[in-house]
Formats: sequence, C-alpha cells, structure tokens
Amino acid sequence: MSSTLYWHRHDLRLGDNPALSFAVEQGAVQPVFILDTTNDNPWPYGAASKWWLHHSLESLQESYKKAGVALLLLAGDPVKILPKLLRDTKATCVVWNRRYDAYGIAQDKFLKESLPAEVKSFNGNLLLEPWQIKTKTGENYKVFTPFWRALSAQSISIDPLAGTPHQIKPFSPPPEGLNLNDLDLRPTKPDWAKSFEPHWTIGETEAQQKLDKFLDNTVIAYKDGRDFPAQDDTSRLSPHLAFGEISPRQIWYATQAQLSAHKKNAAYTTNADHFLREVAWREFAYHLLYQYPDTPTEPLYPKFKAMKWKKSKKHWDSWTKGQTGYPIVDAGMRQLWQTGYMHNRVRMIVASFLIKDLMIAWQDGATWFWDTLVDADLANNTLGWQWTAGCGADASPYYRIFNPGLQSAKFDKNGDYIRTYVPELAKLPAKYIHEPWKAPPLILKEAGVILGKDYPEPIIDHATARDYALQAFKELV
Repeated sequence: MSSTLYWHRHDLRLGDNPALSFAVEQGAVQPVFILDTTNDNPWPYGAASKWWLHHSLESLQESYKKAGVALLLLAGDPVKILPKLLRDTKATCVVWNRRYDAYGIAQDKFLKESLPAEVKSFNGNLLLEPWQIKTKTGENYKVFTPFWRALSAQSISIDPLAGTPHQIKPFSPPPEGLNLNDLDLRPTKPDWAKSFEPHWTIGETEAQQKLDKFLDNTVIAYKDGRDFPAQDDTSRLSPHLAFGEISPRQIWYATQAQLSAHKKNAAYTTNADHFLREVAWREFAYHLLYQYPDTPTEPLYPKFKAMKWKKSKKHWDSWTKGQTGYPIVDAGMRQLWQTGYMHNRVRMIVASFLIKDLMIAWQDGATWFWDTLVDADLANNTLGWQWTAGCGADASPYYRIFNPGLQSAKFDKNGDYIRTYVPELAKLPAKYIHEPWKAPPLILKEAGVILGKDYPEPIIDHATARDYALQAFKELV
C-alpha cells in the first residue's frame, strides 16, 4: 500500500473531496496545509481572510482528529517544503485539488514536473473544468446567460457525500509541524476582528447546516429578497465556498434534490433556480480567471487601460472609513469593518461610487476588498469589480451609474440597514435618511444630527460626478 501526501489549499473539508478520497483509497494519508509566505505570491491571504483561515483550519483539525489522523501545518515556500516532506516521510504520492489563478497554476505545474513522486490533481473546486465548457465555435464565453444555459445542460448529479472518509490511516510515525497559533493568522494588538465573531461560525459542518437551513426556509424568498440588505434572505455561504469548506457540487446537488422534492411548487422552483444561477456566476468567474489570467489587475478590454483615474487620498480615506456622506455607501463600508462582509447589492453600490463618483481605479477597490472581506475570492472579486467598471466580461455598461440615494430608497426603504451601521442617523425619518443633506434644519435638529459634525456632508455631488464620469468613459468607448 502506498503513502500519500494530500496538500490542502482552497479545499478545507473532508466531504466531496476527490483528492482526499483518492488518497484514502491508496493507503496511509498525511494531510498538510502550507501557509505560502513567499514574496512571489501576488495574492497572499488578506487580513480578514487570515482570521477566517485560522478558524477554518481549527475546524479541519478537529475533523481529521475524529477520522484518526492529524493535519500537518507548515509555513514557507511550498516548492521547497514539499520535496523535503517527501524525503522525510518517504511518501510515494502527492495529490491536490487544482487551482485556477496564474500563480497557482504555474506553481502546481512546476511541482508536478519536479517532485520525486507520483503526482495527481483533481477538480475539487468547480462544477466543471474551464476547458469543458466552450461555445459551439470553440470560443470562451464572455457573456453569462449563454454560459448559464451551457452549464445547465450538463449533468451534475453525483452524490458528493458518498465519498466522505470517516476513518483515515495515518503515517507512522507522523511528521512534526507547527501549532496553529504559530501561523500568526489572527490580529492581536489591536484585535480588530473581535467584532467578526458574533456573525460567524466557521467550518465544514457549519457550511452544511447553513446550506440545509437555507434550502429548507430562506430560499423561497431569495430571488427578490437577496437585493434588500436589511433582510436575511441570502445563503451567507460565500466565505465557506471561498475556503472550500463546502463545494459547489454539494450546493448544486442539494439544491437539485430540493427542486425535485418541490417540483410542484412554482415559487420554490423560481427562487431555487435563481440561487443556482448565482452558483453558476461564481463558476463563470473562475472560467474567466483561468482563460484571462491578467484580469485581476488588467481590464479584460484593453481600451479601458487609457482611463485617467483620480488619486484623491481624502476621497479614498472617506470611502474606506464609511465617511462619504452617502448613508448607504457608509453603511456598507462600516458593515465591512464590523463583520468582514458586505451585502452583495451594497457591494455594487459602493463599487460604483468609488469608480464612477470618485473616479478612483477599480483595481484599488478590488485590492481593498481582497484585504477586508472574509469571503475574498480572486475570481469573484475580479469579475465583480470589472463588471461595475464596465471593462470586463458581461459588464455593466459604462453609462450605468448607481445613484446611491435612489438605490438606498429602493432597497432599504425604511432605512433599517442604514440605522444598523450608521447609528448617528438612526433618529432621522425614512424620508430623509437616504439623503440627510436634504432634510430641513428642524428635522436634523430633532434627530440630533449636525451635518459636518455628527455625520459628514457629501464629499462629492453625485450629479456633477456622474456627468464627469459619463464623459470620461464615453471617450474610451
């Protein structure tokens, strides 16, 4: 029987894990997670992601302990660590689930060619590989709707839980590694992530329970409710997906099973189908990242490189701190600070404001999200920001510029979301909470709000900024 090293990356789970399942079938298994600390990695974990990673690894350690094996934790350069680990353990095989970013692909390719052992890789993170879905002419999809139709036509009906290993044979003796705290993933002085803790339970078990609860209850209101940030009508699975605590196949399979059980319920079918479209949107993002590896930093369409962005530190600081004077924008940025998360509708609003009101480069916003979101995902993050900037696949047209006041009034009508995260405006009536600068002085006084003191005046006039942005983008297209 062989002994196999299983290298974890964005797949911190035991269920529906083809690399792990293969390793268990071969014999003894040593699962290992290596924190890549090299300077070569252009996208190391952001600060919020590190906090999540700590707790995700903690949960994974417990899962492996129950299965009879210890998760090995190491830090450094995987290119140097893996060959040494092979020599020390005399393992005969190395397995992993594939990555799709340029850095990950290059590193995996090098290791596959250079490691002195058998190497096998698997699809553990997508419904289908990027090379498995093409247009009829063999081109890459750049528009989501036809991609969705092509994906929907594929058969993705396996039972992903069938291969969950409950007993794993360990290496003897097991190699020595680091303690979880040695990875130094959590902030300490100050512990700015302490406010995250009430909002999240982390790990594979929680991800499965959250999916079950969503499909049993919440999904019935998903299609429309997902746009309202004060409502709890989303799955909140995005960080679990980003770290691979749950796979898209598990979500797809479970949703299809519920659709079959509720096939006579038109409302359930409509909402669950819309949820699957969002799973497919993530899939679309990964296919684009694989096919167009420069898009995390470069626009998909080169003509947008000529955009003359502004570099106002004052405006940037106001945006990052949630002090723009536009309540829906500020609520979103403060939700991000307090929870490591932001509602998807609000992500679009704050991104549009940064790009098309403040004329600050989308790459700067994408980098900020990468560092501050617990669900930071390179493919999703890239697609979302390029969509808003109008420079990516299936992008929002350049002339679509969100009016923060109108968006707020439409999707947070009573101001409940704003009151939660911008408490200094809590006593303003709903009529004025979206645009407090329009409130009469008496109303502001009764609400205890002095603009410019308790809450900032708008840092920019939206109408003027909109006209400027329209002209700037029009010159490019």
